Amino acid sequence: MAKRVAVVLAGCGVFDGSEIHEASAVLVHLSREGAQAEAYAPNIPQMHVVDHVKGQPTPEQRNVLVESARIARGNIKDLATLDVKGLDALIIPGGFGVAKNLSTWATQGKNCSISKEVEGVLRAFHAAHKPIGLCCISPVLAAKIFPGCEVTVGHDTECEQWPYAKTAEAMKELGCRHVNSQVTEVHVDTRNRLVTTSAFMCNAPIHDIHDGIGNMVREVLRLA
Repeated sequence: MAKRVAVVLAGCGVFDGSEIHEASAVLVHLSREGAQAEAYAPNIPQMHVVDHVKGQPTPEQRNVLVESARIARGNIKDLATLDVKGLDALIIPGGFGVAKNLSTWATQGKNCSISKEVEGVLRAFHAAHKPIGLCCISPVLAAKIFPGCEVTVGHDTECEQWPYAKTAEAMKELGCRHVNSQVTEVHVDTRNRLVTTSAFMCNAPIHDIHDGIGNMVREVLRLA
């Protein structure tokens, strides 16, 4: 039987939702590996809406579930209905929506809170010893919820290639172990069954990001 993987989205668009290329790469690689993706998103208002041409917030109001449905081609469920018993694994793509809609990392960093629904889902998969795949900024969710876990968001020294490296330092302050890695690489925390990769935390060609996410997906399915 095909493995069933929950893919939790955070909206639609890098600056206020899920990073579309990352979400698409997850879905493509799951399909290629013969797995069944099931999309979910919380039915909540977005923190704000960003004009992706200007890079500035607008007065609009949008809903995370409604916007996520754009990526899922309408085939999506309210995160509140997710039942871990019927699923084999969980993957959360990155994008600022993770730090704005699934948590308050964007405004509070390591002192953030995680959405109760999102935290509940992560804890349920963890308790069931089912693998969790996280890319780009989404490993911060694990760092906040699972003290002592091992993750990667790429590198911990800021430079042109790694503009968001300070994230790794904040995660270390939460008590987790950050493992430096290249964009096509993944880190597997076997004890916590976490698979992480840096994706767009790195200024890299999009095909390298796509390949790194593919490696993450394959490791998640191997553990499932």
